[in-house]
Amino acid sequence: MSNSLVENSDMKSAISLDNNYPSLAKDAKLRHLFRDMGSAIIAFSGGVDSSYVAYIANAELGERALCVTGESASLPANQREETARLAHQFGLRREVIHTQELEDLNYTANGPTRCYFCKDELYKKLKGLADVRNIRFIVDGSTRDDLGDYRPGRRAASEHGVRSPLIEAGMNKAEVRLLSRRVGLPTWDKPASPCLSSRIAYGIPVTIERLSAVDRGEEILREMGFREFRVRHHGDLVRIEIAAAEMTYALRLDIVGEFAARFRQLGFKYVTLDLHGYRSGAMNEVLGRRVK
Repeated sequence: MSNSLVENSDMKSAISLDNNYPSLAKDAKLRHLFRDMGSAIIAFSGGVDSSYVAYIANAELGERALCVTGESASLPANQREETARLAHQFGLRREVIHTQELEDLNYTANGPTRCYFCKDELYKKLKGLADVRNIRFIVDGSTRDDLGDYRPGRRAASEHGVRSPLIEAGMNKAEVRLLSRRVGLPTWDKPASPCLSSRIAYGIPVTIERLSAVDRGEEILREMGFREFRVRHHGDLVRIEIAAAEMTYALRLDIVGEFAARFRQLGFKYVTLDLHGYRSGAMNEVLGRRVK
């Protein structure tokens, strides 16, 4: 395959397999890692990284690879549907577990370490499942890019012995996208999509109602034709972030009017469009740190 891949904001430059032999070597290392593991549970969210991990684990381990999606009100509805589609399309062995992070006051208080409590709940559930099924390892989809970000969930992974095979193989997100395209995964150019709670401003409690408003708001933006965006919940105010490439369309008077009408129907008193546009980790700007 010689097509160049020009990705969205996660990728800084175009790369191709013709001149990117290191990516193929890393892919071979990843496959070897899974063969050495012998069996693994994959924390499968349907995002770019976990989908590639699931695909490779399935290719190397077959029935000894179990893809598990943790579902709760913080998982976007479209991701629930996408994980099921991907599993069916690529023959992944997949199960769903239900997580209860919304019952943990440490999580719903929505402080800067919220992600730790979410991942702690998920990995506890996965560890119990691994013990029952006699599966040796639990793996996630973290890449080398995640090592430089503010990621409280990484501490939970470390505490529960969760492995990150993409990091072990030395892969960054751009390489994961490139290799995903090579094997035909439809997620290769999918925008990043962290949990819905990451859209709620720190200090505003996480509730099912607020998660639902964010989820429905992002579905509205998809219906309007936008591809890369965030709906940021600030209580009575919603802050809509749209990628720079789509901002001209977003600023049309008829589109602005539709934003106002449809988001007020969701219960927001003030509807705003962020003129800085979409950027990963905007909620963490108040912390002076970056996280998706």
